[in-house]
Amino acid sequence: MAENVEIDARLVKAPCVRPYTAAYRDAVIALVLEIQNVEYRINLSLGEQPDLLSIDEAYTGTGGGFWVALAADQRVVGTLGLQVERGVDGALWGVMKKFFVHPDFRGRTIGVSEQLYSALLAHAQRTGLRGIVLDTPSVAERSHAFYRRVGFQVITSAQVPLIYHFPDRNSLLFRLDLAQSTS
Repeated sequence: MAENVEIDARLVKAPCVRPYTAAYRDAVIALVLEIQNVEYRINLSLGEQPDLLSIDEAYTGTGGGFWVALAADQRVVGTLGLQVERGVDGALWGVMKKFFVHPDFRGRTIGVSEQLYSALLAHAQRTGLRGIVLDTPSVAERSHAFYRRVGFQVITSAQVPLIYHFPDRNSLLFRLDLAQSTS
């Protein structure tokens, strides 16, 4: 007699990564705020993140991009943005923001983080960026491990190569020089 086995639908079809469109706006905002304020308890309001209200302008309008990961049912389960800024050295630098993955879709077996990051990195390399910087809450230890694994290094605020304002919520800063990237 065959055993009745329940198959996790998330593993049957891995989420796909797509460029952001306005159709995903509300789902992106909901996912980001849920992870920031419920999971990590850093208490950032939507008003403190105006980029979420104008993603096209804040990301693609700077020469960067914004990507979403969609589950098989088309739910937004991941986000990642890249803004492009001119550094104090005159070079173009990327600022990585809004890297969030729904807890049910985390981990290497599903690969959402890797897919989102690959889309961002390919765009950064095509754009000719010198490197990428990011800030992340100190409590996001899984994220720190991911950043280190793909080549980012922790830096101080004095080592940030551009004028970069971020909502300091006990954050760590990371930097990746693309010439040294080994993703």
